[in-house]
Amino acid sequence: MRRLEQAFLLAGALATLSCANTSGPNRRSAGQVDRFERKDTAIVEGVSNDNPQIYFIELGSMNCIPCRQMQPVMKSIEAKYSPRVKVIFYDVWTPEQSKYARLYNIRVIPTQVFINESGKEIFRHEGFFPQKDLEEFLAKLGVKPAQSK
Repeated sequence: MRRLEQAFLLAGALATLSCANTSGPNRRSAGQVDRFERKDTAIVEGVSNDNPQIYFIELGSMNCIPCRQMQPVMKSIEAKYSPRVKVIFYDVWTPEQSKYARLYNIRVIPTQVFINESGKEIFRHEGFFPQKDLEEFLAKLGVKPAQSK
């Protein structure tokens, strides 16, 4: 019975580590990762010529609960801020898109990476990113909703 308890405890710990649900201080500020250029395939794929101010790249999985919780946030941001913000989602647990986990050097999912119009990473957040906090971040960058002129 003791081994069964240990197995469940280990499984729970692994599940927690593989799919973090944080919204706190797990953030990297501008300049820590500065190796992305617009010609990078991660940015070019799925991006039209609308030249957004910010690329909001969500690295997660449809099989991760906090990642699924990010889906309505991403849709809302895209609806409210497009074309100023281009939202891109990569399901890094699929064979076709697992390369983006390595490319962006992520530690947990979901991870949000924000890239400016020059192709430089300006911010990264790990875990669930509440919409209110995300909109405050965009406002600090001077990005306004599309309806605001």
